[in-house]
Amino acid sequence: MELGLATFADLSSGISPQQRMRDLIEEGVLAEQLGLDVFAIGEHHRPDFLILSPPVALAAIAAQTERIRLSSAVTVLSSDDPVRVFQQFAELDLISGGRAEIMAGRGSFVESFPLFGYDLDDYDDLYAEKLELLLAIRSSEHVTWSGRLRAPLHDAGVYPRPIQDPLPVWVAVGGSPQSVVRAGALGLPLTVAIIGGQPERFAPLIALYREAADRAGHDIAALPLAINTHAFVAETQAQADSAFAASYLSMMNRIGRERGWPPSGRPEYEALRSPRGALAVGSPEQVAEKILFEHELFGMGRYVGQMSVGAVKHADVLRSMELFGTEVAPVVRAEVARRGTTDAPVSDDAAAVTA
Repeated sequence: MELGLATFADLSSGISPQQRMRDLIEEGVLAEQLGLDVFAIGEHHRPDFLILSPPVALAAIAAQTERIRLSSAVTVLSSDDPVRVFQQFAELDLISGGRAEIMAGRGSFVESFPLFGYDLDDYDDLYAEKLELLLAIRSSEHVTWSGRLRAPLHDAGVYPRPIQDPLPVWVAVGGSPQSVVRAGALGLPLTVAIIGGQPERFAPLIALYREAADRAGHDIAALPLAINTHAFVAETQAQADSAFAASYLSMMNRIGRERGWPPSGRPEYEALRSPRGALAVGSPEQVAEKILFEHELFGMGRYVGQMSVGAVKHADVLRSMELFGTEVAPVVRAEVARRGTTDAPVSDDAAAVTA
């Protein structure tokens, strides 16, 4: 199994953007030194997060690494231009020697839509149309394309071309059945972000993805699947809670106030980091058990943990990364290898997602 880390480069601790950028690059370099497989950076257009253009920061990390794969998490494709997205990640691919990935999402925050002149009433159509164009650009150096929400292209050359052919494009979702069906029908890799509740609630969603892929004639065994959760590792559960819980709850409640979520406190946190909850937080043994539990549910080939959540101290994040790479990763990889498969069966409960 591939194991990696993702970050939104949170600024809520009051750290300066310059220092946070230095810390971010340090995290990416350390992830490679620890033998992890992927490092991903999210895009947000808000004052509490640093990165507006993931390929710029990823390129800085690419220049200091040699092996680790470098991905957005996510690229808000709906409010960007697919030509520019492809060009930027093609350049990242050239800088990194063929390690770039695009994780394309619709965007959980919407500040970028008015910023770039898009109407939120077109939220779904923008993503569908732009994903179609991105895939057309990926497949051909010269593109002829037309749509409703962007100017057409007539035999337009799009350069540079990346080393990887095709450049990996993942679809990232937080729970939308429509998005997983689209990803399956297109035969695209899928990343599912599980940030709340119980992971098993997402099994029907992933079954729906695989069924859509199967109906479209794609080999479901060959389609990569990733699970992304919040994660934190310390020597003990108590130490993990001490370093992570307050910052995590502060961030989630800050976002929750914007979205009308009920407030969360320590009981809700403890439920989420229980053996069947969404958080992979605790000792190395507990975090390995959580990832392996999710592997039993989903048969994913990649797990990505988000550790630098809210105002968690940078030193604590680095220590969590070290424990993840040196103690969690070997256990998970050995057990997945012993199981001998990363393919979960298609559930009969897929219809429950659309009910």
